[in-house]
Amino acid sequence: MIKLLIADSQTLIRQSLEITLNNQDNLSVIASVSTGQEILDHIRQKIPDMILMDIRMPEIDGIQCIKIVKEQYPQIKILILTTIENDNFVFHAFKNGVNGYLLKGVSMDELVSAIDSVYNGQTVMHPVIAAIFLQLFSKMARADQSIPIHKEQVKELSNPEWKVIKQVGNGLSNKEIAQKLHY
Repeated sequence: MIKLLIADSQTLIRQSLEITLNNQDNLSVIASVSTGQEILDHIRQKIPDMILMDIRMPEIDGIQCIKIVKEQYPQIKILILTTIENDNFVFHAFKNGVNGYLLKGVSMDELVSAIDSVYNGQTVMHPVIAAIFLQLFSKMARADQSIPIHKEQVKELSNPEWKVIKQVGNGLSNKEIAQKLHY
């Protein structure tokens, strides 16, 4: 049973989601709140498996709330359900650790499927959000940004760490690096 916390400032949306999602065999809505502060207050009392939340909320906005939740409770999955398709919100949501980002135009079947996917460790994105995400990624890749490294940190790296860094520089994925270095 997936324990859900629903967070949306609009009462009708919140109540509709709660009624509909509670009728699913594998879902249980443990709370329904309207502000970012209420999310934080509630999870201090009872930790959900997942938060289904809008990105724009009163008191503490969604971006800040994601950051706080992920810092304090990294095991909680967060799925955004919103009308906002602004690239700034998308960037900061994923930067702060959101697990999925959907637009409110999705069907209930798509939402339930997305909840299951996120709960099982996958990332889900509405196609519009995926396009924005790819544009942002492409822009960042073209910027050829370097990461500043302090000399004292470099001295502390072990030989195995240097081997991994070299493979990352070659563009290998985590799985490919593990196979190549026999980890």
